[in-house]
Amino acid sequence: MLKVHITDEISRLRAVILGTARSNGPVPALEDAYDPKSAEHIKAGTYPKDEDMVREMDAVAKVFEKYDVTVYRPREIENLNQIFTRDIGFVIDDIFIKANILPDRDEEIEAIQYVIDQIPKDKVLQFPEEVHVEGGDVMPWNDYIFVGTYYGEDYPNYITARTNVEAVEALRKAFPKKTVKSFSLSKSNTAAKRNALHLDCCFQPLGNGKAIIHKEGFLVEEEYQWLVDYFGKENCFHITPQEMYDMNSNVLSIAPDVIISEKNFTRLNTWLRSEGFTVEEVPYAEIAKQEGLLRCSTLPLIRD
Repeated sequence: MLKVHITDEISRLRAVILGTARSNGPVPALEDAYDPKSAEHIKAGTYPKDEDMVREMDAVAKVFEKYDVTVYRPREIENLNQIFTRDIGFVIDDIFIKANILPDRDEEIEAIQYVIDQIPKDKVLQFPEEVHVEGGDVMPWNDYIFVGTYYGEDYPNYITARTNVEAVEALRKAFPKKTVKSFSLSKSNTAAKRNALHLDCCFQPLGNGKAIIHKEGFLVEEEYQWLVDYFGKENCFHITPQEMYDMNSNVLSIAPDVIISEKNFTRLNTWLRSEGFTVEEVPYAEIAKQEGLLRCSTLPLIRD
């Protein structure tokens, strides 16, 4: 029996599902790209190779081993991208929520069904079909649930809009004791530097009252300002459009004072260390080519 438990983004991590890149399949056709960054690399002939991504994910697995975190991996399905486990599910309190993701990706959830089967059935939730939600847009933060969404009526036109306003309402109903705070994100099907695919692509709360944030990722200035006021301007590390594109906000906290980060994030990692964090650096630049990084490729199940 698996008792899942997540109330925030930073408490000591005990169990996690880490994606796999062992059989990612051939380079997608351009028209099948899920996001503008992947499309850029398909066009340029620089789309990441499985063996490079496997090496990167193995480096993360080693860090988890070092910190005694129990790691589950998806059952491998041949020729299927199974890297970004955060998209397919997430935990709030003691409830595992199966995400309603792009229909093309339904198989991915089947690959972690063996984990879900260990959770009591009354602790597994799936929203109705019209509720679109992906884990990269959902951040439990104590009494809050932060949710990235897109308010525009042209929502259906954006393959990069993954969580709709119906999801915000569904989360409010499912967790009535929490305050669900939504943020409309900047979306683009074609310009990766202007596309915040998920909330964790432009914002992430950290331990010690700190946060990483990218102002231009938010469409409504007041919503961005609310986060800055909540954490305090002096505690927010603002990232540039290039750093957002490189996925600097998509790190992963193993504990309030321990963060896994990409080794090339020099400015961020220097700041984190100056603020007293232990930074476990890993190579993840190949995986970043698919517009996802460390938070995207992990699905925390249990934090203390």
